[in-house]
Amino acid sequence: MQPLILIVEDEPDLVPLLTYNLEREGFRTIVARDGEEALLTAKEQLPNLILLDWMLPLVSGLEVCRQLRRNPGTRETPIIMLTAKGEEDDRVRGLNSGADDYITKPFSPAELLARVRAVMRRATPGVSEETLRCGELVMDLAAHRVKRSGREIHLGPTEFRLLRHFMQHPGRVFSREQLLDMVWGRDVYIEPRTVDVHIRRLRKAINENDDQDLIRTVRSAGYALETVPA
Repeated sequence: MQPLILIVEDEPDLVPLLTYNLEREGFRTIVARDGEEALLTAKEQLPNLILLDWMLPLVSGLEVCRQLRRNPGTRETPIIMLTAKGEEDDRVRGLNSGADDYITKPFSPAELLARVRAVMRRATPGVSEETLRCGELVMDLAAHRVKRSGREIHLGPTEFRLLRHFMQHPGRVFSREQLLDMVWGRDVYIEPRTVDVHIRRLRKAINENDDQDLIRTVRSAGYALETVPA
């Protein structure tokens, strides 16, 4: 699945511009028009990155950023502030609130895309263009292969996508509904219990030699990928 970016912006003319340029580069986008909607959407959709306007109705961008940083589910989500405020004190306030970067309006689409890619690279240091590394696990995205401690693991397409999502967010707990959205897609209707079937298959594959179980079940919450040092 392509990375999902939450655009939090209330300027009607700017939203289509942001959406068009990001989707043209292969990102998926969702939009929130005010601070309250931004907080709710970020917790429900778990985007890979948030573009957050400073001046928002209902809840300011600064307060949205602070609340996201206090929430365990969104604490590590990269945030880029978008604002017309360009003074140094304002930039410092934005960064001190928890933002990863800061872009002053007006900005070029090329600058925006460069900042997005740079922040996402910093936020996921185990990710290169073609390889994911998470403890003992190594996923070659180009060759569609997975190894654990050098041993090749054979996965079906769905298990591969599921493991890729976990490796991109190690340690984070995802509910069945969140996994369905992120791995299968929001427009596909599948019973939530289907996730359990694929989790069992994934567990069997990566724990084939009675290795430590890397998939943690969190009662009433969901699943997470545990990391074991390589």
